[in-house]
Amino acid sequence: MSQKGVKLNIGNRLKVLRKSLGLTQAQMAAQLDVSASYITLIETDQRPASAKLLMKLAQVYDMNISELAPEIDTQLTADFEAVLKDPALELPRLPKSEIDAVLQASPRIAAALVRLQGKHTDAMMRSQTDENPLTDRNKVEVLGQIARPVERVRDWFYANSNYIAPIDEAAEAQATDMALHREEPHVALTERLTHHGIRVRILPASVMSGALRRYDPHRKELMLSELLTQRSRRFQMGVLIARLEHEGLMDTVMADAGFVEDCQSLARVSLANYFAAALLMPYKRFLAACEQERYDIELIGHRFGASYEQVAHRMSTLQRPDARGVPFFFVRIDRAGNISKRFSAGRFPFSRFGGTCPLWNIHGAFETPEQVQTQIIRMPEGASYLSIARTVTRVGGTYNAPAQKHAIGLGCDLSYAARLVYADGLNLGTTEPTDIGLNCYLCERRNCASRAQAPINRKLAINERERSLALFRFEGEV
Repeated sequence: MSQKGVKLNIGNRLKVLRKSLGLTQAQMAAQLDVSASYITLIETDQRPASAKLLMKLAQVYDMNISELAPEIDTQLTADFEAVLKDPALELPRLPKSEIDAVLQASPRIAAALVRLQGKHTDAMMRSQTDENPLTDRNKVEVLGQIARPVERVRDWFYANSNYIAPIDEAAEAQATDMALHREEPHVALTERLTHHGIRVRILPASVMSGALRRYDPHRKELMLSELLTQRSRRFQMGVLIARLEHEGLMDTVMADAGFVEDCQSLARVSLANYFAAALLMPYKRFLAACEQERYDIELIGHRFGASYEQVAHRMSTLQRPDARGVPFFFVRIDRAGNISKRFSAGRFPFSRFGGTCPLWNIHGAFETPEQVQTQIIRMPEGASYLSIARTVTRVGGTYNAPAQKHAIGLGCDLSYAARLVYADGLNLGTTEPTDIGLNCYLCERRNCASRAQAPINRKLAINERERSLALFRFEGEV
């Protein structure tokens, strides 16, 4: 999908933006170097906005394109469409125009229905799996993804575009105070802990008994396993500094977020990890390096002494209002396709249950370990993304217990792709995207040879006299 071909109706959003800035149509037109009549036509949805105008809006008013387009939250769209496919609702297949109309007119009602369906499903699954939770694998998968603390914390990060201002700003200020831009990070971090009377010890794996980090507040010792790389040791020291010096700040952030008791421990761990990454990769210096080096993950990792995963994850947080980077999504999966991390600074939708689409190059990354793979993907609603995938090896590997491998997926809306070194050599205007879905349960793409399940709201179509490439076909598919 080329930028030239992107056209979107953003009339209401543009009008709200203009009025919030206190501008007349003529004043906004002058600032955007277009005619006032063009602004009038767009605001009344008589003319779609081109990609060129969207980029100009983002530049002039320092905002993300995703704040204007699409007009509805993509994650809410994915969740709402999944709810409507629940067989319990007994709804006919609804046209996309009707679903979009509901989301545009009443997004809060749609979000409430998503929450209600989640609670209903959770209650139903618990009642059916309490006696023997292994009786139905599919129910276990759904139960494992709904109404748990991990999902609530993930949703909160998503709602904040994966940027937590108080934590990020505190970490950047501390990096300056510690002169991490001049000092060797490991030495500076060790000295900081020494000021707290804490000794850092590197211990044999046999002594650590499977743990990679252990803090003993009584003996004032931070014990790190010999299995950790130097990069990981620095990160773990940063985590402890967050807990020692910014516990009150994290408690305030969690209180403002409204986390209930069962979410607080996970949220505190997530915020401490966020702080450690922001301490080692301070926002302004890191963003400047990303823009200068066109988001070359490996090069920037060398510059900041961080791992591929740490850098990729940090890139997904660069959404400070006055200094935004590319709005990336980030995901980490294992060989079985299980998602252990997912964050999004943009509008990429994630499914709340099931795996990911097997056509996505993040799965193929395991076939070429440690090599970056690129792919242009297109979601069912039509949005296209540049996807970057590479495997990473986790810490802790030994002969008898080899380190786990995961695949890291990083991507952004195709309109940002030219800012990435990974787009070099790709013809963004003519390359046909690979059509993927959220997962097989929710995807209704036809004749897919990679399909593992029929959509949950469609009945299987069985033809006893024919065998096709697609193992699962459904009624209405030709």
